[in-house]
Amino acid sequence: MTKEEKSQVIEKLTAELSDAKTLYLTDTAGLNAQDTSALRRACFKANIRLSVVKNTLLSKAMDASDKEFGDLKEVLKGNTSLMFSEIGNAPAKVIKDFRKKSEKPLLKGAYIEESIYIGDDQINALVAIKSKEELIGEIITLLQSPAKNVVSGLKSSAGNLAGILKTLSER
Repeated sequence: MTKEEKSQVIEKLTAELSDAKTLYLTDTAGLNAQDTSALRRACFKANIRLSVVKNTLLSKAMDASDKEFGDLKEVLKGNTSLMFSEIGNAPAKVIKDFRKKSEKPLLKGAYIEESIYIGDDQINALVAIKSKEELIGEIITLLQSPAKNVVSGLKSSAGNLAGILKTLSER
């Protein structure tokens, strides 16, 4: 790879890092072609972009980016694959689901909306993170619950009141 090609890759990676809300660094070394293909398909279905990069180029792109990646640069050893996603927990779910069949991919680290997670032991915490849409759905459900109780109470009270009035009028 020439210097010009490297600088183009670094520029492209810098732009991708600047736009990324969610970035996972994983180790996919040791996966055979069939497993790698299955992982790529799983990522595609979950709307995750998977790419393999050289650590030195990624490190330079992180330095050139306007974001603060903290300790993520320290995990850039060995094979590194990037997972870009719009949903914070989607890559973690794909990784956890894929590991039911294989030991890989291993989570090296993650950057999720300015939060840094380091190490494979963070996978369960990352799966538990709720997306924006999930949180909004939960809030709406919580807000609707008291209103539903009031409406059902009024409906049942109206039926009881009508029955009492009918009984009283018959007497």
